[in-house]
Amino acid sequence: LWLLLFVVTAAAQGPNNSGTYYKNANGYKGRALKSRLYAIINPHTALSYDALWDAYKTTDRRADGKLWDMYSDITNFVIGGSAQGASYKNEGDSYNREHSLPKSWFRGRSPMYTDLFHLIPADGYVNNRRSNYPFGENKGEGYKSANGFSKLGSCTTEGGSGTVFEPNDEYKGDFARIYFYMATAYEATITSWSSAGSGSAEIFSKDEYKPFVDWQMNMLLRWAKEDPVSQKEIDRNNAVYALQGNRNP
Repeated sequence: LWLLLFVVTAAAQGPNNSGTYYKNANGYKGRALKSRLYAIINPHTALSYDALWDAYKTTDRRADGKLWDMYSDITNFVIGGSAQGASYKNEGDSYNREHSLPKSWFRGRSPMYTDLFHLIPADGYVNNRRSNYPFGENKGEGYKSANGFSKLGSCTTEGGSGTVFEPNDEYKGDFARIYFYMATAYEATITSWSSAGSGSAEIFSKDEYKPFVDWQMNMLLRWAKEDPVSQKEIDRNNAVYALQGNRNP
C-alpha cells in the first residue's frame, strides 16, 4: 500500500513537481505531441521588458547571490546593482538582457520579445560581440571572451557556414533546450522567422514541425545530449514558471 501511494503521489507531482501541467500531451508522439505541447506552453503571462531586471533576481541568481552569466566566466555582478544596463568598454563592465534567439530574427515582435525562457542576463561586451549571429562551433578567430569561454568565428560545424557564436560547453545544452522551447512555444509563427543577414547563415527551415535546418538541428540535438539538464536549469524553469505561468518541456 505504501508503494502504491508513493507511485500515485509521484505521478500526480509530474516531472520536476510540474503536477498535471503536461497531462493533455499524454499518449501523443511526433508532430501531434509537439502541437499538444505548443497548446500547453504558448499561453503565458507576458512580462514587460523592464520587468525582466527584477525577474533575474529569482531566475538567474547564483548560490552566492550574484548574477548567473552564461556568456562570461569572469563576471561577478550584483543583481540590480550599478552594472545593470550600464555602458561598457570591456568584459565585466556591465550586464544586459540578451535575446539568446536574437530579436531581429522575429522582427522584435511580442510576446517573444520579453519571453524569459530565452532572455538571459549576459555580459554587455560579450553580448555585443555575439551580435545577432547564430550559435555554432568555431575556432574563435573572430573573438574569444576571457579564458576562451565564448567564441566567435567561421562555422566549423558540419554542414554549417557563415559567422557563428559558440557558448561554453557548460551551457550548450541549456541553449539547445532554449531553442527547442522557442520552436515549440511559437510553432504558429516560427515559419516566418529568419536569421539570414550580413555574415549570418539561415538556420530556419520554414517547417513548423522541424523548424531548424539539418546542420543546426543536428548540432542542437548533440549539444542537448552532451550537456544534460542541470539543477540550474530545473531551478530556472521553476522560477520562470512562477512569473510567466508556463514551462520549458
